[in-house]
Amino acid sequence: MRARMALKYAGIAIEIREISLRDKPAHLLEVSPKATVPVLVLPDGAVLEQSLDIMYWALQQNDIDGWMLADSEQTQQLITENDTSFKQALDRYKYAIRFPEQSVEDYRLQGEVFLAKLEQLLVPTGFLVSEQMSLADIAIFPFIRQFSAVDADWFESAKYIKLKAWLRLLAESELFNSIMNKHPVYLDAVN
Repeated sequence: MRARMALKYAGIAIEIREISLRDKPAHLLEVSPKATVPVLVLPDGAVLEQSLDIMYWALQQNDIDGWMLADSEQTQQLITENDTSFKQALDRYKYAIRFPEQSVEDYRLQGEVFLAKLEQLLVPTGFLVSEQMSLADIAIFPFIRQFSAVDADWFESAKYIKLKAWLRLLAESELFNSIMNKHPVYLDAVN
């Protein structure tokens, strides 16, 4: 999601191939032996295999609103925390049955540490690191969206007023909705 949003924002035309990870096409394995998504094959043949790398590449091509001008140190710290400890808590919260060592509530509490941090950052500006949307907002948004969907009733009643408003703003944005079109699952051509 975050890679697609950055590519769309930067105005970069791409061919989207929706992949079934249970039936990985040979072409995916050819360009990316680790066979995870997303994968972006650049015009020069270089391959980017991480969503954050794709975001940075897209923004280096065209950053019309200055997403990368926001506090880069704070942006990087937030994205790193999101992609490490929060992502781990999110995965365990989402798939608690696979992680019986703790309860779903314990995993939610672990994730809430990051939610509380974001809530505090959002109070003065409405966005995470600047007065306008930035790389940090788009890089973190899909993960907060996933977290909110695990138990939507709980999230709606939670104390994160600013975070919920931020999430709604991004979820209802033209940018987000423009990348949410369904695509047919890509299948290798049969000879």
